Amino acid sequence: MKVEKTPIEDVLVITPPRFGDHRGFFSESWNRSKLEAAGVSLPEFVQDNHSMSSEVGTVRGLHFQSPPHAQGKLVRCGRGKIFDVAVDVRKGSPTYGKWFGETLSFENGVQLWIPGGFLHGFMTLEPDSEIIYKCTDHYAPECDGSVKWDSCGIDWPIEGLTPVISEKDEKAQTLSAFETPFTY
Repeated sequence: MKVEKTPIEDVLVITPPRFGDHRGFFSESWNRSKLEAAGVSLPEFVQDNHSMSSEVGTVRGLHFQSPPHAQGKLVRCGRGKIFDVAVDVRKGSPTYGKWFGETLSFENGVQLWIPGGFLHGFMTLEPDSEIIYKCTDHYAPECDGSVKWDSCGIDWPIEGLTPVISEKDEKAQTLSAFETPFTY
């Protein structure tokens, strides 16, 4: 497993090796012992989610789940291509309000580890893109929240695109109005 640090502490880019031949490829997308051998110890995962977005330019997020059910997520793209983003909202963090984005695609096999205490969102860059992610806590609707996708200074790759956004995400609070429940 290739593990790369990002400018934001605790957010990691993880790329599992692929072994291919004329038939296609094989890859272990998750292997605890190989990650630990690379010096990475992630929490236990309890839920897998899978979502598909039909249109290019679909934005989902920025979402979070507050304590006591904060979720860490290991995100990958099963089909298509997405621009995946984590925003640090841990009170007292030296990178509070900073974001990191990475292109995840079926082709590159790259994954993004986003711990609890971060907002998470993505934009689709190809039609019918699928996102698959492991979560460290179960969905808890009473802890579900969102921050407006365009209120964090993220450099979304939207040139020439009209973002496709849900009503819930369009009505979300701005980062400047957000009172974070997370601490560093």
